[in-house]
Amino acid sequence: MSHATQTAATAPPATTAELNAAVDAAASAFEAARQVAPAARARWLEAIAAGLVQDADGLVETAVRETHLGTARLEGELKRTVFQLRLFAQEIRSGEHFDATIDHEDPAWGMGPRPDLRRYNVPLGVVGVFGASNFPFAFSVMGGDSASALAAGCAVVHKAHDAHRDLAYRTARVVTDALDAAGAPSGLFSLVTGRQAGEALVDHPLVKAIGFTGSTAGGRALLDRIAARPEPIPFFGELGGINAVFVTPAAWTARGAGILEGYAASFTLGMGQFCTKPGLLFVPAGHGDAVRTQLQDALAGFAPARLLSDRLHAGYADAVGRLSGSDGVDVLVQGDFADEPAPTVLRTTADAVRTNPGLLRQEMFGPASLLVEYQDQAELPGLAGLLEGQLTTTLQAEEDDDVSALAGRLADISGRVLWNGWPTGVTVSYAQHHGGPYPATTSNTTSVGTAAIRRFLRPVAYQSFPAARLPEPLQDSNPWRVPQRIDGVWQRPADAAKEELR
Repeated sequence: MSHATQTAATAPPATTAELNAAVDAAASAFEAARQVAPAARARWLEAIAAGLVQDADGLVETAVRETHLGTARLEGELKRTVFQLRLFAQEIRSGEHFDATIDHEDPAWGMGPRPDLRRYNVPLGVVGVFGASNFPFAFSVMGGDSASALAAGCAVVHKAHDAHRDLAYRTARVVTDALDAAGAPSGLFSLVTGRQAGEALVDHPLVKAIGFTGSTAGGRALLDRIAARPEPIPFFGELGGINAVFVTPAAWTARGAGILEGYAASFTLGMGQFCTKPGLLFVPAGHGDAVRTQLQDALAGFAPARLLSDRLHAGYADAVGRLSGSDGVDVLVQGDFADEPAPTVLRTTADAVRTNPGLLRQEMFGPASLLVEYQDQAELPGLAGLLEGQLTTTLQAEEDDDVSALAGRLADISGRVLWNGWPTGVTVSYAQHHGGPYPATTSNTTSVGTAAIRRFLRPVAYQSFPAARLPEPLQDSNPWRVPQRIDGVWQRPADAAKEELR
């Protein structure tokens, strides 16, 4: 029996034997489905989306009970998850992800005769996905990693997060039932639980990639374990993030109060448990008392709630305590560590962080942030140079500010650079990039947006193959009607978006 058909209340953690059976079934399903036409695979994703919509009330109710998150937040997150599945279905119907490229034989090619060469992207195989605690829909059972791996043509074995096991099982039942009803091979998606199963999933020789969203410590442990495999495999890990925000003097003078209001709303959104929470705010020095008053006013209407789990609460209290006890750090706005904690804002100086750059690298996963006071705008590129890799960085600046050096430095260390905005809120779109240099992530890819699909693909070139033996995306007749780059020129069938591919 698939682990996904049991209930969290009755099912013990998966044994290694059960994990092996799930991976073996996934490998068989992958082989059966790897040559399925894009439209059929798109229908599988749409079937999952429809199943989630049909059980939305039950899913949200379960999530509210397990995660302490509010109904409105969870309904929005489930809506995002459904939208993402449908967007991915559109994307793979278009065939863009194949990157089908055809170079016909050319005896007059500039560097000598060229053989017939054709390349396209193929799915990796079985993908192991580790669910996140802070986004029980968007980055969990059928979140970005699982959805993009299925869209790429892979099979998925998902290791549920223990923080919301009931929701994980319920979601997995929806997914497997939808896939079965849509005619997908059995085993294309399955769920396992428990640390032992997670370790065995990483080690299994048939697993060809791992997706992970979680802590830096947990991600590093997985990365090291993957590197120790006889056959290392790609690891797409989203780990920690501080998400620094830099405010220029001109912006501070023009709209300092508004900036602090936006900052307060952003770092407390979702009780500060977003991976894009702004954990650092660089502001001009000399306004301490006014900043304290303005932040207290901005936080006056804050409604505290419980954090996702007792474990996260303990980690939050420890992180804030350690940072607030560091030399050169004081408390600007006093919070607490009650069951529903009030926000904390700490303060330090540019001199202090130059002496101890570690102050800029301590993530506080909860409603807390660190304000850094600087003396001169010329300091900002150097201060940015003290940061580790970030998912996002933000410029709060005026149009005539000379921030080219700073902006260039921020592009070097982060995956998304914002202008006069706030990083919380990551839309699912074509141009989105949710990633960044280590320790933000472990790769140069994105875990959000249509480009996330390409993580789970690899290119294969066919040389001088008979036409009848070429994969469909590389055939001159182009039966799947996908975009093809032919002898250097992209050709997109005019009716590709309208035709139902079978």
